[in-house]
Amino acid sequence: MDFQQEIIKLLVKETKLKKEEIIPLISIPPDPKLGDYAFPCFKLNKNPKAAAEKLKQKISLPKFLQKIETVGPYLNFYLNQTTIAKETLTKIQKEKQDYGKGTEKSKIVIEYCGPNTNKPLHLGHVRNMALGNSVYKILNFSGNKVHPVNIINDRGIHICQSMIAYRKWGKNKQPNKKGDHFVGDYYVLFSKKAKEDEKLKLEAQETLLKWERKDKATLELWKKMNHWVLEGFKETYKRFGISFEKEYFESKYYHKGKDIVLEGFKKKIFEKDETEAIYANLEAFNLPNKVLLRGDETSVYITQDLYLAHQRYQDFKFNKLLYVVASEQRTHFKQLFKILELLKKPYAKNLHHLSYGLVNLPSGRMKSREGTVVDADDIMDETSQLAEKEITKRHKNLNKKETKKRAEIISLGAIKFFMLKNDPTRDIVFNPEESLSFEGETGPYLQYTHARACSILRKAKNTPYSKVKFDQLKLAEELAVIKLLYNFPQIINKASHTYKPSLIAQYLISLAQAFNEFYHKCPVISERDEQMKARLLLVDSVKQVLQNGLDLLGIQAPEEM
Repeated sequence: MDFQQEIIKLLVKETKLKKEEIIPLISIPPDPKLGDYAFPCFKLNKNPKAAAEKLKQKISLPKFLQKIETVGPYLNFYLNQTTIAKETLTKIQKEKQDYGKGTEKSKIVIEYCGPNTNKPLHLGHVRNMALGNSVYKILNFSGNKVHPVNIINDRGIHICQSMIAYRKWGKNKQPNKKGDHFVGDYYVLFSKKAKEDEKLKLEAQETLLKWERKDKATLELWKKMNHWVLEGFKETYKRFGISFEKEYFESKYYHKGKDIVLEGFKKKIFEKDETEAIYANLEAFNLPNKVLLRGDETSVYITQDLYLAHQRYQDFKFNKLLYVVASEQRTHFKQLFKILELLKKPYAKNLHHLSYGLVNLPSGRMKSREGTVVDADDIMDETSQLAEKEITKRHKNLNKKETKKRAEIISLGAIKFFMLKNDPTRDIVFNPEESLSFEGETGPYLQYTHARACSILRKAKNTPYSKVKFDQLKLAEELAVIKLLYNFPQIINKASHTYKPSLIAQYLISLAQAFNEFYHKCPVISERDEQMKARLLLVDSVKQVLQNGLDLLGIQAPEEM
């Protein structure tokens, strides 16, 4: 039973307001003592306090409500605790890993990651991958058909800089480390050498022209180095637990937006400046004007994006296309969406930039050219090693293979949760040690809570908890957990519509805290058979919802820590 919907039906019947008017007014009171739902009566009368009292008298109390009280201008609804316990826990046991699933039916494309093939994935990509993968999982869980895609930036001046450094100082070496790290070293080397010799920058420009003119030797070196990097990326994706349905390569599409721009110019949607460059005049929309084709008719980055939006619509006929890209590109995407709107593209209104803030280290901001960027692989290695030390302290007799396996699960959980627990728009400072704490708002704290629930169920062995008497669950600590379990589907729904995994992350922290409070104050395994069965069912339900929620964040829920 959806108690909120049932309350809305009661209010529609007795107030004569439409359902659409009531839905945004219903709220959950900040203090549980004020009930489970509240309805403000300002719309009913000039005297809302009197209107609340009158409405209370009109409503016949259904079985799922314990009572209705007026608090000033509000009508507060208190759910029948036995009913909510029975409805919620029975539903979780029936639906298990499907508990919280939605019934949306949209086709959604989500683009995330977007690496360059001149260096390995870095800490910024870690936040992008965590966010993109989690939003993909949430939207999928909500019933949508979701297509995860990637854009590989595999051409341009930066790629040529790595190529020049390898050609001059690489001596035809084969990679002696992961391919993306091997190539990234030459990108950093080029930057250092270019400070001593300005001619190298001109050489990079010449190499780019050779590439565009399909010079055989240049293309062969480009393909070889790109292959090394892409193989390295695959290893990182696999370790991080992500994959893409389709990857688009800039080298194949960078020139293909030209016809779209020329078509727009022909229709007088775009203009030419004094350099003969075609641009979109966006001043009327409070946006900077944007060059779309240079005077020599060569492409700029947005030219490719115009074509790729069109190509993805051809590939997937999406209802929504999400771009997971850092906040630094906010203006770019506003311009892109407005230009597609001016071109009257059928999908123009269905594009969304999922902007996220920067991620820095306690030592400050990172810079690729100077080699101060922290690579994604290094972050995973360092955090895994820290987790391994913590596990060894706790389990001195655990074999090395199992220790490493647990360390990897815990470290990835720590990294992902740290990246997802805050609103995506916020800048964050990543601290590996802080992320690994088994206490506080961390991934390991949630994983440990899940493992604790599993441990309780193991200790109970095969004690059945069918035919539970739900009136056994009446203490405040038990009811707090049950209400949170009941709210899980609503949290998923909200996270799906706002693209905010942080809502699920914060919910899971609240659930874990409430569960641990219950665990400390309410003995689960006891001589009181009926009470034990009810509490075991509650523990099992918490375990299931923690697992469901963690999975939506891309985090494994271990049974032992």
